[in-house]
Amino acid sequence: MRSASWYFDFISPFSYLQLGKALAWRSRLDLTPVPIAFGALLQHNGNLGPAEIPGKREFTYRSVLWQAERAGIPLRFPPAHPFNPLAALRLCIAAGTSWESIGAIFAHLWREGRSGTNAAELAEVGRALGIDDVEAAVNRPDVKAQLRANTEAAIASGVFGVPTLRIGAEMFWGNDATPMIEDWLARPDRFQTPEYRRIETLPEGVQRKR
Repeated sequence: MRSASWYFDFISPFSYLQLGKALAWRSRLDLTPVPIAFGALLQHNGNLGPAEIPGKREFTYRSVLWQAERAGIPLRFPPAHPFNPLAALRLCIAAGTSWESIGAIFAHLWREGRSGTNAAELAEVGRALGIDDVEAAVNRPDVKAQLRANTEAAIASGVFGVPTLRIGAEMFWGNDATPMIEDWLARPDRFQTPEYRRIETLPEGVQRKR
């Protein structure tokens, strides 16, 4: 069974939408979930998130809700977005980064549409995961260090967005890449044709000044 990593952030509704598929991929992949700070990826690459761009923000939210309805996934937006996901990410790590903890926190934020920006707002889901003192858990130095290490390793490996599925050298970004992933899992040589090979080294015709 191939080893794979699934990079996600609780700020990302697309990570929530792909979670069910990630759970199903475990029957074909030795899949490790990796919580990372999406904001650090954006900062590293000098990018804005889709929710930070007027026009794109509104379309993105509509697209998220439409995709959820089409897939039959219950979804309710949290009270505010973007929000600070660090407490949720750290709670997940403190709970062992288990699939149970990931599902519970995503459900709290994106199925029930509740806030989760601090320990108090995450207290209920924390107790359900066996963590009574969420404040202490999310402030543990080893938990903070693990989130930093996860994020730095993701950046070093070329991850630029969430969710991302990495299988060896192959990376698939976004919930809309899910059919592409399914196709590749069924046909691992899917992207070995001459045209796919050619676009890997396609030259840039023009560069914008940054």
